[in-house]
Amino acid sequence: MITPPFLTLMIGLTLYTSALIAEIVRGSIQALDRGQVEAAISLALTPFQRLRLVILPQALRSMIPLMTNQYLNIWKNSSLALVVGYSDFFSILWTIVNKEGQGVPVFMIILLTYQCGSLLMSAIMNSYNRKVTRVKI
Repeated sequence: MITPPFLTLMIGLTLYTSALIAEIVRGSIQALDRGQVEAAISLALTPFQRLRLVILPQALRSMIPLMTNQYLNIWKNSSLALVVGYSDFFSILWTIVNKEGQGVPVFMIILLTYQCGSLLMSAIMNSYNRKVTRVKI
């Protein structure tokens, strides 16, 4: 069963992130030189071929770093949303800390989880960025 706080968090984060990603894509495509598109039109490429062969390969060069930032941002925002939406999560955490007296290991596990997730996302996006920017324009 999906709880109302979880549904609210999911909808809010989805709308926020999708709006920012749409702006990144739009801005990266509009940043291309108009001459590139005109050259593709003069080669009699269909709109889909223009997008696939000319526009997106060039737009990805400016899009990938911004998308990396946005993916890391959503990773961090989801942790903040967890704190706000699920106060019972931290009440359980504080119960563990108070009963065991070992607060540092519990917080280190949470810290390492988010740090490893951030490093993994960053490594994946950096390797994809290297692949995209391998060819010089």
